[in-house]
Amino acid sequence: MPVEVLMPALGMAQDTGTVLRWIKADGDTVTKGEPLVEVETDKVTVEIEAPADGTLAAITAREGAVVPVGTGIALVLAQEEEPLAPATTEPPVVKDDAAAAVAVAAGPGARLSRPRRRPASPKARRLAAAHGIDLESLSGSGPDGALVAADVEAAAGNATPGSDGSGFDVGTVWRTMAERTQHAWQEVPQFVLSREVDAGRLESWREVARRRPGCEELSVTDLLVKVCAEALRRHPRVTASWREGAIVGGGVSIGIAVAIDDGLVVPVVHHADAQPLAAISARRREVVEAARARTLRPQDVQGGTFTISNLGMHGVDAFQAIVNAPQAAILAVGRILEKPVASKGEVVVRPMLMLTVSFDHRVVDGARGAEFLDTLAALVEEPAGLVE
Repeated sequence: MPVEVLMPALGMAQDTGTVLRWIKADGDTVTKGEPLVEVETDKVTVEIEAPADGTLAAITAREGAVVPVGTGIALVLAQEEEPLAPATTEPPVVKDDAAAAVAVAAGPGARLSRPRRRPASPKARRLAAAHGIDLESLSGSGPDGALVAADVEAAAGNATPGSDGSGFDVGTVWRTMAERTQHAWQEVPQFVLSREVDAGRLESWREVARRRPGCEELSVTDLLVKVCAEALRRHPRVTASWREGAIVGGGVSIGIAVAIDDGLVVPVVHHADAQPLAAISARRREVVEAARARTLRPQDVQGGTFTISNLGMHGVDAFQAIVNAPQAAILAVGRILEKPVASKGEVVVRPMLMLTVSFDHRVVDGARGAEFLDTLAALVEEPAGLVE
């Protein structure tokens, strides 16, 4: 049987994805797990892998198509297999230009005859659209004559969007991030709790742990993932979400907010409560590097139930983060800063850390939020039970 290649859903609120580039062409032999197509969603740009061994066929979404999630965009056929005849004359709903609409209407058994487009980076295409520039009229300076952003900027008068006050380049990730944070701010009833904690034991834990194999690059964020995972295990309500008037529980999978040029992405450390510290650290390094290289996979950004946003490396003391809906809570972490504090009637200098948690009040009320933060603070100040 033909195996369908689907536009993936990387989040409950995602509606569509954009086909950026077909890595394989119609008729190519493919191997299961091999990248087929590069897709941009509201979260990130990912490569969709072949679901089976065989031949790629019946591509129905050309580059640039905006496709509803769950829609088939191609088939992988077994050896000497032919595409099945369409079960209905109704084509899938694909938002695209007229050429793609014709291809979709032809049905999944048809091969898409696609005119070759000028090779160009996604940013170059966005810049060209913003300036009304025809890519076919430009010369490319990239590999094999591919167009890069600098080529479009030069054609636009050596001015990047924003340099003349006309605005900045806004891609799909940034645009959707803006829309969702606006929605979360306006629609999700949020409240915030903060607590300053002594990070002395946390720093000692990190220093000792970094001497062990696999933990040489251990970060404060890695330790906080471990601490948060234990606190969430004890307070599972904080990992739930509000869906259609009901509170639906989730497991302990922690997202880490990562800033990239295109916006903010949140790759996930899955089942963090069951992971040893070395595995958490390795996973954090892997997904952060992939996020910055734009090579995250769909599974890397799916399934998060809680988010950590750490701006301490930028010298930020404290801040309030917006809930990453449909999650119910997000932890904002500032820098560890030495401060004079009162201890047993004396003033001493201690490394202090501000923890700020934003909650969705539909899922977590003030008392439950305070209990979670109290547990989190206690584990940061005395993580002995978590030290491996």
